Amino acid sequence: MRPQPNSLHDEAASRLREQIFSGSLAPGSFVDEAALCERLAISRTPLREALKVLVAEGLLRHEPRRGCFVAQITAQDVDDIFPVIALLEGRAAHEATRKATAADVAALETLHQRLQQCADEGGITAYYEANYAIHEAFITLADNRWLAQVIGDLRKILRLARLQTLQAPGRLQQSLAEHLAVFAALKARDSDAAEEAMRNHLLRQRDALREIARHQTSRLAP
Repeated sequence: MRPQPNSLHDEAASRLREQIFSGSLAPGSFVDEAALCERLAISRTPLREALKVLVAEGLLRHEPRRGCFVAQITAQDVDDIFPVIALLEGRAAHEATRKATAADVAALETLHQRLQQCADEGGITAYYEANYAIHEAFITLADNRWLAQVIGDLRKILRLARLQTLQAPGRLQQSLAEHLAVFAALKARDSDAAEEAMRNHLLRQRDALREIARHQTSRLAP
């Protein structure tokens, strides 16, 4: 059976997202439709549908008579987005705390044990993966598709910035402590405390980015 047109453009959109997130399609670069059709082995119609999806997500920008370009995210964008996503993920933690079952708490316990192990071993890549799984778990437990959708959209934009907050001195252990505070509030069934702890966790990520920026070496000669 031949794939349906919507599956073709969905697959193309997924592959283009990964190329954008990996840097294969660099920020600000022109999207060459002919080259992409050849690379992805698809026709112009599903490719253009895929491009429309990524424009709507904010990963591409479309310029009339010129075509599509990979979006670029500024420091101001990051400053603007973090307070918003902090509010949203805080709300997800609030709802997750209200709805989590005993089995959910046990599953979260395992995830936090893995996070603790990654922090103890200093494995930043593994820590990022465990951290992501925990954030996803809270969003899943919140069981609010609108919340999940908006958080997902903002996360895609933040991925353009290739943020590495754990590179800040001491940030790994700080992040772990923040996560454990959220989890402690959830286990205590204190939804307000869980919300505040998750919101603070996201805002401290932005503080860590500012700290990294302050210590970056200038590219200008002294």
